[in-house]
Parts: sequence; C-alpha cells; structure tokens
Amino acid sequence: MSEVSLPDDDGSRAGPGTALPEFAERVLEVAEHIPPGRVLTYGDIAEWLGEQGPRQVGRVMALYGGAVPWWRVVRADGVLLPGHELRALAHYRDEGTPLREAGDRAEGHLPRLDMRRARWDGRGGGRARGHT
Repeated sequence: MSEVSLPDDDGSRAGPGTALPEFAERVLEVAEHIPPGRVLTYGDIAEWLGEQGPRQVGRVMALYGGAVPWWRVVRADGVLLPGHELRALAHYRDEGTPLREAGDRAEGHLPRLDMRRARWDGRGGGRARGHT
C-alpha cells in the first residue's frame, strides 16, 4: 500500500456535489468511532461490516479518509502507513497509542503499533493503556 495518498485534513469526504458510495460511508463511520489511542485493521473493519475485504477498506481510506482519524485504521502487522509515518506517529504519541519501539536493525528506526494492546474490540470507548 505504498501508493496510498491521503487527502488533506480539510473536513470534506468528497468533492462538491459528490455522493460517496454506500460502502465508503460505512467504512468512514466505523473509522470515526474508533476511540483515541486505539486502532482497527483494514480487515477488522471489513469483518465488522460483513462485506468486502481489507484491500477495499484501504482503498476507501486512501480516497476518502482524510476527514476521519485515518491513523486509527492500520495494517495488521502494526507497521506505520508508508509515506505517512511521521504524521501518524505524531497522532499516536499525542493519543497515547501503545507502540513498540524499533530495534537498532529496524528500517528507519520507526516504532510499530503494539497491536495486542492498541487493537480496539469495539466495546466501550476507553483509551488504550500504556505507551512506550
């Protein structure tokens, strides 16, 4: 997904007079409900909605995700979104999202998300605990 290009955070989901596809609306609604400090994977959202798959969710996020907390919709391996790592990392640190600091051999020395602690189960809204 290195070709993903996120729209600017300008509050709009689509161009003037453009209606979003129904699936896109549902994906963005789920993304809006992920609490600060928590994440869902592309596959989690597809499963939650009971349709499509992770690639289709990723496509929706790439095209329309700039108006929602896009950094909370992530890859299952916890790797930060290529090309948007620093923007996402700033959000994760601000929200206290659990991270696993990178080892000396990690490419770019960027942390990964601690998926075990950061993944949201869809209940309540509580923040994740613990942050490295």
